[in-house]
Amino acid sequence: MLQIDLYTEISCPWCLIGQYRLDKVLRERFPTLVTDIRHHPVLLLSHVPATGIYIPDLLKTRYGVTDPKSAFARAEAEALISGLELDLSRQLYTYPTQAAHALIMASSEKGTQHKLAVAITEAYFLDAKNIADMNILADIAISHGFERDEAISIATDPEWLARVEHEAENSMLQGIRSVPHFIFAEQFEINGGRSEDEITFAIEKALLKN
Repeated sequence: MLQIDLYTEISCPWCLIGQYRLDKVLRERFPTLVTDIRHHPVLLLSHVPATGIYIPDLLKTRYGVTDPKSAFARAEAEALISGLELDLSRQLYTYPTQAAHALIMASSEKGTQHKLAVAITEAYFLDAKNIADMNILADIAISHGFERDEAISIATDPEWLARVEHEAENSMLQGIRSVPHFIFAEQFEINGGRSEDEITFAIEKALLKN
Protein backbone atom coordinates (compact mmCIF):
# COMPACT_ATOMS: atom_id res chain seq x y z
CA MET A 1 0.00 0.00 0.00
CA LEU A 2 1.24 3.48 -0.86
CA GLN A 3 0.48 6.29 1.56
CA ILE A 4 -0.19 9.62 -0.12
CA ASP A 5 -0.56 12.73 2.04
CA LEU A 6 -2.32 15.49 0.17
CA TYR A 7 -2.39 19.08 1.42
CA THR A 8 -5.04 21.16 -0.31
CA GLU A 9 -7.33 24.16 -0.10
CA ILE A 10 -10.78 23.50 -1.50
CA SER A 11 -11.08 26.90 -3.19
CA CYS A 12 -7.73 26.59 -5.02
CA PRO A 13 -8.17 25.63 -8.70
CA TRP A 14 -4.73 24.01 -8.80
CA CYS A 15 -5.87 21.66 -6.03
CA LEU A 16 -8.83 20.61 -8.15
CA ILE A 17 -6.44 19.95 -11.05
CA GLY A 18 -3.94 18.16 -8.79
CA GLN A 19 -6.57 15.84 -7.35
CA TYR A 20 -7.96 15.14 -10.81
CA ARG A 21 -4.51 14.34 -12.19
CA LEU A 22 -3.63 12.14 -9.23
CA ASP A 23 -6.79 10.10 -9.70
CA LYS A 24 -6.20 9.89 -13.46
CA VAL A 25 -2.61 8.73 -13.01
CA LEU A 26 -3.58 6.11 -10.44
CA ARG A 27 -6.44 4.86 -12.58
CA GLU A 28 -4.57 4.72 -15.89
CA ARG A 29 -0.95 4.01 -14.92
CA PHE A 30 -1.19 2.17 -11.59
CA PRO A 31 -4.51 0.30 -11.82
CA THR A 32 -3.55 -2.38 -9.29
CA LEU A 33 -1.86 -0.09 -6.76
CA VAL A 34 -3.57 0.12 -3.39
CA THR A 35 -3.33 3.61 -1.91
CA ASP A 36 -4.13 5.34 1.35
CA ILE A 37 -4.80 8.98 0.43
CA ARG A 38 -4.87 11.23 3.48
CA HIS A 39 -6.10 14.80 3.22
CA HIS A 40 -4.79 17.69 5.28
CA PRO A 41 -6.28 21.21 5.38
CA VAL A 42 -4.53 24.35 4.20
CA LEU A 43 -6.30 27.68 4.70
CA LEU A 44 -5.11 30.15 2.09
CA LEU A 45 -7.65 32.76 3.22
CA SER A 46 -8.52 32.09 6.84
CA HIS A 47 -10.92 34.99 7.45
CA VAL A 48 -13.41 34.87 4.60
CA PRO A 49 -16.87 36.12 5.65
CA ALA A 50 -19.78 33.69 5.53
CA THR A 51 -21.21 35.55 2.53
CA GLY A 52 -17.98 34.99 0.61
CA ILE A 53 -15.67 37.33 -1.28
CA TYR A 54 -16.28 38.32 -4.90
CA ILE A 55 -13.27 36.86 -6.73
CA PRO A 56 -12.81 39.68 -9.29
CA ASP A 57 -12.57 42.13 -6.36
CA LEU A 58 -10.13 39.83 -4.55
CA LEU A 59 -7.93 39.52 -7.63
CA LYS A 60 -7.89 43.28 -8.08
CA THR A 61 -7.17 44.27 -4.49
CA ARG A 62 -4.72 41.47 -3.68
CA TYR A 63 -2.90 40.96 -6.97
CA GLY A 64 -3.73 44.00 -9.09
CA VAL A 65 -5.48 41.83 -11.68
CA THR A 66 -8.15 43.77 -13.58
CA ASP A 67 -9.09 41.04 -16.07
CA PRO A 68 -10.16 37.90 -14.16
CA LYS A 69 -10.43 35.85 -17.35
CA SER A 70 -6.73 36.36 -18.05
CA ALA A 71 -5.94 35.16 -14.52
CA PHE A 72 -8.03 32.04 -15.08
CA ALA A 73 -6.54 31.14 -18.47
CA ARG A 74 -3.47 29.17 -17.37
CA ALA A 75 -5.31 26.95 -14.90
CA GLU A 76 -8.11 26.32 -17.40
CA ALA A 77 -5.58 25.37 -20.08
CA GLU A 78 -3.71 23.04 -17.74
CA ALA A 79 -6.96 21.36 -16.71
CA LEU A 80 -7.89 20.78 -20.34
CA ILE A 81 -4.54 19.07 -20.99
CA SER A 82 -5.73 16.33 -18.62
CA GLY A 83 -9.25 16.25 -20.05
CA LEU A 84 -10.91 18.39 -17.40
CA GLU A 85 -13.12 21.13 -18.81
CA LEU A 86 -12.84 23.98 -16.33
CA ASP A 87 -14.49 27.39 -16.58
CA LEU A 88 -13.38 29.35 -13.55
CA SER A 89 -15.72 32.23 -14.38
CA ARG A 90 -18.62 30.03 -13.28
CA GLN A 91 -17.64 30.34 -9.61
CA LEU A 92 -17.27 34.03 -8.80
CA TYR A 93 -17.08 33.76 -5.02
CA THR A 94 -14.60 32.28 -2.62
CA TYR A 95 -16.18 31.01 0.60
CA PRO A 96 -14.85 30.01 4.00
CA THR A 97 -13.68 26.41 3.81
CA GLN A 98 -13.30 25.45 7.47
CA ALA A 99 -16.63 23.59 7.65
CA ALA A 100 -15.87 21.63 4.49
CA HIS A 101 -12.41 20.75 5.80
CA ALA A 102 -13.99 19.56 9.06
CA LEU A 103 -16.18 17.11 7.18
CA ILE A 104 -13.24 15.91 5.12
CA MET A 105 -11.23 15.32 8.30
CA ALA A 106 -14.14 13.46 9.91
CA SER A 107 -14.63 11.27 6.86
CA SER A 108 -11.27 9.59 7.40
CA GLU A 109 -13.00 7.31 9.92
CA LYS A 110 -15.55 6.33 7.28
CA GLY A 111 -13.01 5.46 4.60
CA THR A 112 -14.43 8.04 2.20
CA GLN A 113 -12.04 10.92 2.74
CA HIS A 114 -10.52 11.27 -0.71
CA LYS A 115 -13.80 10.79 -2.54
CA LEU A 116 -15.52 13.34 -0.32
CA ALA A 117 -12.70 15.86 -0.74
CA VAL A 118 -12.94 15.50 -4.52
CA ALA A 119 -16.74 15.76 -4.44
CA ILE A 120 -16.70 18.98 -2.40
CA THR A 121 -14.00 20.55 -4.56
CA GLU A 122 -15.86 19.64 -7.76
CA ALA A 123 -19.13 20.97 -6.34
CA TYR A 124 -17.42 24.28 -5.68
CA PHE A 125 -15.69 24.69 -9.04
CA LEU A 126 -17.74 22.69 -11.54
CA ASP A 127 -21.21 23.28 -10.09
CA ALA A 128 -20.52 26.73 -8.60
CA LYS A 129 -21.88 25.65 -5.20
CA ASN A 130 -21.49 27.59 -1.98
CA ILE A 131 -19.49 25.04 -0.01
CA ALA A 132 -19.93 27.09 3.16
CA ASP A 133 -23.67 26.36 3.07
CA MET A 134 -24.33 23.60 5.59
CA ASN A 135 -27.21 22.13 3.61
CA ILE A 136 -25.09 21.89 0.47
CA LEU A 137 -22.30 20.24 2.44
CA ALA A 138 -24.79 17.80 3.95
CA ASP A 139 -26.19 16.97 0.51
CA ILE A 140 -22.68 16.00 -0.60
CA ALA A 141 -21.73 14.21 2.61
CA ILE A 142 -24.72 11.85 2.70
CA SER A 143 -23.29 10.09 -0.36
CA HIS A 144 -20.05 9.50 1.54
CA GLY A 145 -21.11 7.77 4.74
CA PHE A 146 -22.76 10.57 6.71
CA GLU A 147 -26.28 11.10 7.98
CA ARG A 148 -27.57 14.61 7.21
CA ASP A 149 -27.81 15.68 10.87
CA GLU A 150 -24.38 14.22 11.57
CA ALA A 151 -22.80 16.16 8.73
CA ILE A 152 -24.37 19.45 9.79
CA SER A 153 -23.36 18.83 13.41
CA ILE A 154 -19.70 18.31 12.45
CA ALA A 155 -19.64 21.25 10.04
CA THR A 156 -20.93 23.61 12.74
CA ASP A 157 -19.09 22.16 15.74
CA PRO A 158 -16.60 24.70 17.22
CA GLU A 159 -14.31 21.86 18.30
CA TRP A 160 -14.12 20.44 14.78
CA LEU A 161 -13.53 23.90 13.32
CA ALA A 162 -10.76 24.46 15.88
CA ARG A 163 -9.18 21.17 14.82
CA VAL A 164 -9.16 22.38 11.23
CA GLU A 165 -7.44 25.61 12.27
CA HIS A 166 -4.90 23.64 14.29
CA GLU A 167 -4.14 21.23 11.46
CA ALA A 168 -3.83 24.12 9.01
CA GLU A 169 -1.33 25.78 11.34
CA ASN A 170 0.63 22.53 11.49
CA SER A 171 0.70 22.46 7.69
CA MET A 172 2.21 25.94 7.66
CA LEU A 173 4.75 24.95 10.34
CA GLN A 174 5.82 22.05 8.12
CA GLY A 175 6.71 24.63 5.49
CA ILE A 176 3.80 23.92 3.18
CA ARG A 177 3.09 27.15 1.33
CA SER A 178 2.18 26.00 -2.18
CA VAL A 179 -0.82 23.77 -2.83
CA PRO A 180 -1.53 21.12 -3.82
CA HIS A 181 1.32 19.53 -1.89
CA PHE A 182 1.86 15.79 -2.26
CA ILE A 183 3.94 13.56 0.01
CA PHE A 184 4.40 9.99 -1.21
CA ALA A 185 5.40 7.27 1.27
CA GLU A 186 6.11 9.99 3.87
CA GLN A 187 9.30 11.08 2.10
CA PHE A 188 8.95 12.11 -1.56
CA GLU A 189 7.37 15.55 -1.98
CA ILE A 190 6.12 17.56 -4.94
CA ASN A 191 3.92 20.63 -4.97
CA GLY A 192 2.09 23.03 -7.23
CA GLY A 193 0.71 22.46 -10.71
CA ARG A 194 2.55 19.26 -11.58
CA SER A 195 1.97 17.30 -14.76
CA GLU A 196 0.73 13.73 -14.92
CA ASP A 197 4.24 12.60 -15.83
CA GLU A 198 5.72 14.34 -12.79
CA ILE A 199 3.14 12.74 -10.50
CA THR A 200 3.87 9.37 -12.10
CA PHE A 201 7.60 9.80 -11.57
CA ALA A 202 7.09 10.66 -7.89
CA ILE A 203 4.91 7.59 -7.36
CA GLU A 204 7.43 5.34 -9.10
CA LYS A 205 10.23 6.73 -6.96
CA ALA A 206 8.17 6.18 -3.80
CA LEU A 207 7.36 2.61 -4.78
CA LEU A 208 11.03 1.80 -5.26
CA LYS A 209 11.74 2.87 -1.68
CA ASN A 210 8.48 1.66 -0.16
